[in-house]
Amino acid sequence: MFLIKLKNNKTFTCDKDTTIFEAAKNNNIILEHSCVSSRCRSCVVKVLSGNTINKEEELVLTEEDKKNNFVLSCNAKPLSNIELDIEDLGEITLFEKKIIPSKISVIEKLTDDVMKIVLRLPPNSNFNFNSGQYVNIIKGNITRSYSIANSSDHKNQLEFFIKNYENGLMSAYFFKEAKINDLLRLEGPIGTFFLRDSSFKNIVFLATGTGIAPIKSILEGLDKSHEQYQNKNFWVIIGARYQDNLFWEPNLKNLHVKYIPVLSRPENDWNGEKGYVQDIVLKQQIDLENTQVYACGSNDMINSAKELFFKNNLKENNFFSDAFVQTN
Repeated sequence: MFLIKLKNNKTFTCDKDTTIFEAAKNNNIILEHSCVSSRCRSCVVKVLSGNTINKEEELVLTEEDKKNNFVLSCNAKPLSNIELDIEDLGEITLFEKKIIPSKISVIEKLTDDVMKIVLRLPPNSNFNFNSGQYVNIIKGNITRSYSIANSSDHKNQLEFFIKNYENGLMSAYFFKEAKINDLLRLEGPIGTFFLRDSSFKNIVFLATGTGIAPIKSILEGLDKSHEQYQNKNFWVIIGARYQDNLFWEPNLKNLHVKYIPVLSRPENDWNGEKGYVQDIVLKQQIDLENTQVYACGSNDMINSAKELFFKNNLKENNFFSDAFVQTN
């Protein structure tokens, strides 16, 4: 057995055949995570001392990451006592993961390659989640992960944004075959991309593509409890290539947010912001030292935003992200 020590001095033991993430979970210590299958960067952590070995081939970390002793906690197994530059999630409640049946109740095409799907849950399903989490949708032997796009006050209806990927098995089903009342299974909730308790003045949400889904979920939850957030400033910065790719904007009853759509390949008649969402954040002259950032979308956007914001005084533990990983 090896001793694993976190930045906040919490410790737990881990044997040589167990990943750091699983050992922490077995000791009721929850670390940042998402896919738990070495396909994203949500559980990346820096090893301050000690040695690890990967459970399986490492694909998402760069050579620079590896040189600087970063590992994925869901993939790294200890070879010695380990000290990590990370804190756990503290007293945050994670609801029990379960598998439940569901039926399609809404199929709505939003753009050429994005569709809204609403799944109806059984009345007694008692499905609870934190706004921003995701589920696995299961159809036969195909399983794909999708972020929930409505708040946790869902009344047994879960909303999803589905992108049509070339050769994508699940997206082909939704775009070409799905019918109202089709039966699917859900597994969840999963992930740690949700709002943290914050004493910070500013909260910035960044999204590209269907990364809008968990941001929408979090914002709808905030809107319902807006009284406790009246003294905060909110930015919602959404990126797309073309104007036709923009399929959602905030429609909140109580919470005031500054919404900024950004196009990377705008037509000549576009009068809004141009470029990339992370660059537009800096144009707002936000005090990043007093800010939390929540980013969801492509790995490239998230990595670029993280590097840019850290150089401009954002604290590393105030950047939360959920990278979407394409699978067929």
